[in-house]
Amino acid sequence: MDDTILLAHGSGGKLSHDLIEKSLLPSLTNPLLAKLDDSAVFELSGRFAFTTDSHVVNPIFFPGGDIGRLAICSTVNDLSMSGARPVYLSLSFIIEEGLYLEELKKVVASIKAAAEEAGVQIITGDTKVVNHGAADKLFINTSGIGVVPQGVNISGANARVGDKILLSGAIGDHGIAVMSQREGLRFSVSVQSDCAPLNKLVAEMLRVSLRINCLRDPTRGGLATTLNELARQSQVGIRIEEEKIPLHEGVRGACELLGFDPLYVANEGKLVAVVAAGDAEKILEKMKRNIYGAEAAIIGEVTQERKSKVIMKTRLGASRIVDMLTGELLPRIC
Repeated sequence: MDDTILLAHGSGGKLSHDLIEKSLLPSLTNPLLAKLDDSAVFELSGRFAFTTDSHVVNPIFFPGGDIGRLAICSTVNDLSMSGARPVYLSLSFIIEEGLYLEELKKVVASIKAAAEEAGVQIITGDTKVVNHGAADKLFINTSGIGVVPQGVNISGANARVGDKILLSGAIGDHGIAVMSQREGLRFSVSVQSDCAPLNKLVAEMLRVSLRINCLRDPTRGGLATTLNELARQSQVGIRIEEEKIPLHEGVRGACELLGFDPLYVANEGKLVAVVAAGDAEKILEKMKRNIYGAEAAIIGEVTQERKSKVIMKTRLGASRIVDMLTGELLPRIC
C-alpha cells in the first residue's frame, strides 16, 4: 500500500509528515513555506487584492493540463483580473483515500511548473485525507494575494459607452478538452485546454495603457455569461460580432456535433478586456506579442442601447440576444 494514499496520511502523525516532507515540500519549498508554521508571516505595502477558489475538475488529468496547473492558473488569473500582481498563494489538498502517490506527485510537479511560470510563491497550505468515495480522487483549494499598482482601477462596474471589447484568444478549448477526456470522445482535430497564467499578459497591457476599465476571465458560463455580468454590473449595453470571435476548428466541430454553443463553453486561459476606444489598438498590438494573446481580437463595443443586455451580430447579418447561461452545460470542468 506504499503507493497509495491511506486515511492515516491525514492523521497528523508520521505518515502525514512523510507525505508533506517527501511528496510536497521537495517541489514546493521556499523560505516562507519551509518553516512549516501554522501561518506565513510576510511584509507587503500598498493596495492588495485577495481571492480564493476551489478546484474539483473531473478528470484530474486532461489534454493540456491537470488539476494542479488549473488551481494555480485560476487563482493567478482571478488576481490579475483586478490588475493585481500576484505574489503569494496558499494551497490545500483534500485527498481521497486510495489516490496513487505517483498521481499526487505528478500534480505537485505541475503546480510547481505553473507557479514558476507565473512567478508566484506558495507560502502556506494544508492536507486532509477523506474516505474512499468522498472526494473523487483530489480536490484543491487555493487563496492568493496580489499587489495592485498605483493608478490601476479595474472593476466589472467600470465599462463606459464607446469602450472597445477585446478577447485574448479562441474560446471553448478548456471545456471541450475536459469533457472529451471524461467521456472518452475523440475528434479528428485534437483539442487542448487553454489553462494558462495571464498575469504577465495583463502587466504588459497595463504598461501600454491604464485605461483598461474591466478585466474578466470567462471561465464557467463562458464568454456569454462573462459579457452579461459586465453589462449588468456597469448598466450598459454590449454589442459583439460573431465573425470576430476566435474559435478553433476542433472546438467548432465538437460543439456542432454535441449541440453546444461555444459562447457558453468554459475557458481557463483567456481574458475579456473593456478598454477606452482610443487605446484599443495599441493594447491589442501588445497582446498579440504575448504567447497567451497571439490570437487576440477586438470583438465588440459598449453601447448605451439595451442596457444590461448583450447583442450579437451573427455571421448572417442578423442580431440576437446572447443571454446568461441557464442550467449546467458541462459539469465539473474547473
